[in-house]
Amino acid sequence: MPSTKRLSPADYLKKILTARVYDVATETALEPARALSLRLHNTVLLKREDQQPVFSFKLRGAYNKMAHLTPAQLKKGVICASAGNHAQGVAMSARKLGSRAVVVMPTTTPQLKIDAVRGFGGEVVLHGDSYSDAYQHAAKLEKKEGLTFVHPFDDPDVIAGQGTIAMEILRQLQGLGIQHLDAVFVAIGGGGLISGVANYIKAVRPETKVIGVQMTDSDAMARSIAAGKRVTLDDVGLFSDGTAVKLVGEETFRIARGLVDDYVLVDTDAVCAAIKDVFVDTRSIVEPAGALAVAAIKQYVATHKTRGETYAAILCGANMNFDRLRFVAERAEVGEEREALFAVTIPEERGSFRRFCEVVGQLPGGPRNVTEFNYRISDSAQAHVFVGLTTHGKGESAKLATRFVRSGFEAIDLTHDELAKEHVRHMVGGRSALARDERLLRFTFPERPGALLKFLSLMKPNWNISLFHYRNQGADYGRILVGMQVPATEAKAFGKFLDQLDYPWVEETANPVYRLFLQA
Repeated sequence: MPSTKRLSPADYLKKILTARVYDVATETALEPARALSLRLHNTVLLKREDQQPVFSFKLRGAYNKMAHLTPAQLKKGVICASAGNHAQGVAMSARKLGSRAVVVMPTTTPQLKIDAVRGFGGEVVLHGDSYSDAYQHAAKLEKKEGLTFVHPFDDPDVIAGQGTIAMEILRQLQGLGIQHLDAVFVAIGGGGLISGVANYIKAVRPETKVIGVQMTDSDAMARSIAAGKRVTLDDVGLFSDGTAVKLVGEETFRIARGLVDDYVLVDTDAVCAAIKDVFVDTRSIVEPAGALAVAAIKQYVATHKTRGETYAAILCGANMNFDRLRFVAERAEVGEEREALFAVTIPEERGSFRRFCEVVGQLPGGPRNVTEFNYRISDSAQAHVFVGLTTHGKGESAKLATRFVRSGFEAIDLTHDELAKEHVRHMVGGRSALARDERLLRFTFPERPGALLKFLSLMKPNWNISLFHYRNQGADYGRILVGMQVPATEAKAFGKFLDQLDYPWVEETANPVYRLFLQA
């Protein structure tokens, strides 16, 4: 809890310089993100808090707080509420100090973090959907069992522990031969990290901007600053569970209001793209909260058109559920707008599919790779297809949609449509009364231009494609599902077609899954 005495920046500077964090925490590296820096024409430095023993910066503040408790308090035990990273810091610190640790976590916490807390000896209690729900339950247990509460952000000792990150960054700049730091970007949940960083930066390098970063659906601090008072959100997005806080702290709000220069809000797709950017430069995977700062730097550069500046991004955590990587990979290209999605209407007639592919191959800027193609015959006059294409930069999807229309194909740009990105792309299909004489085959196509056109050019004119599903998986070969209407009398000719095509294939017409969900 915040102390009754309001600490000045000078008080915080002293607390940061004397913080006890290195009994358990390590001084993490400050590394240039070379590929990202080259792309942005600015120097981007990554503060690798994802490399802490608990894969998060939270260990610093938790241990500093607990190291200042009395022996009697430690003997009785501590309690905290956390979405995961602070919980691991408290559990590891308790083990180091020989204390009991009760940890209340939201039911939405990734299993990876729950298991990690238990691995450090913490007693896990699951309650509520967000940090705020868990906090209220922890407050009740604190009084009931006489435990000491270790707040994840709204405590001067915790804030001071997190501030040691800024101390390291400024010291490490010298080792990199960098004299000036234009801004440091800091993810905000409850505000403990940015409070510690801002206090140190503004005391030592006041010319360096401190920029807070929040998700568009978890922006309690930004709204509070705008309102001039703490604002409680009705709900928070849970993609970045490490920053899913409905109400920021009293002390952290006071500090942020006085010391933080600006705020940047980023969305889910931008964070997914940033996770990929970090991976490209480090071969490490950070959690969504850990990528917020990188996403904000990209957005800041695009907005302010900066060149030649130096920015630091704190990679504050890497406790990522492995299963979530499927979602991240799916959305990263759209987040960077390296992929555009469209709903295209083409005439349901012979040759129209091939003509559409030819238009794709003649788009301005050179040939585009098709990243996704979903189609199921459903109307005798028109075909509606879901198409994904690579792009050469942001803002291009609208121009491509216009080009399709000019070429005679009605098109809707779905690149920024949440329903399309999240659900519809996986649901195109179903049974069709029009799909008579349909044979279903799985093909393995080489991922190279012209592979699909070869397939279409070898088909007999009276055969019709009634189903087509393809999604680029980043491999050398693409896996494609095709429904083809081939009269039974032409089975021999169809076999010859498959031989000429020379692509690996498996017929699935007898597959029970096909019969249940797709076959007329």
